[in-house]
Amino acid sequence: MRPVTAVAHRGDPYRVRENTLGSLRSAIERGADAVEIDVRLTGDEMPVLLHDASLKRLWGHDRPLDRLTLAQLKELTLGGVPTLAEALLATGDHRLMVDLPGASERSVRAIVGMVREYGAAERVYYSAGPAAMLAVRAADPSAEIALTWTTLAPPRPVLLAAVGPRWLNYRFGLVSRDLADRVHRDGCLVSAWTADTRRTMRRLVAHGVDSITTNRVDVLDAVLSSHR
Repeated sequence: MRPVTAVAHRGDPYRVRENTLGSLRSAIERGADAVEIDVRLTGDEMPVLLHDASLKRLWGHDRPLDRLTLAQLKELTLGGVPTLAEALLATGDHRLMVDLPGASERSVRAIVGMVREYGAAERVYYSAGPAAMLAVRAADPSAEIALTWTTLAPPRPVLLAAVGPRWLNYRFGLVSRDLADRVHRDGCLVSAWTADTRRTMRRLVAHGVDSITTNRVDVLDAVLSSHR
């Protein structure tokens, strides 16, 4: 049986607020092989951990991130939203899967540049749709990429050649044994997101996936341990 990578979705969000340093540390303590984080830019172009375009859902402020400086962001959240640099330092040698919601060529260059500046390129890989991953490939020809794919139709060969992904990243409901076998034949690994029940986790393992992203990394760790 292939080893399966346990990826903690935004840290350990059922226990600690997502995309915070405490959430990342909790996920690592509970068995994560990698932690998925979401990275966007502030108005003064600092990469920070936030999934949404505004602070409303998580922090109660209806303020767009791209209208705030880093200093304003830190003040509004009492320092709760970490910078990418802080996350890289806090996670030590652990793997990080950097998701890029709302990515642009400018934001990708800033994010990839910071990963390189902190010497983390070997342990960071990137996920998002084709446009963002093409921008990552342009910014770093050696970057490890998990191309998020949302349909059963396979990516066109010309796209795969341009992006050069190591992983194809699917919503868990799309994954079957046939799909996993096809992706493996095409030379990629299969990543599935976001599976939170034991039944779904076991089904994905049985289908031959290589990575599972979850909000319950301790449960996934237990499921994977029972299959080893």
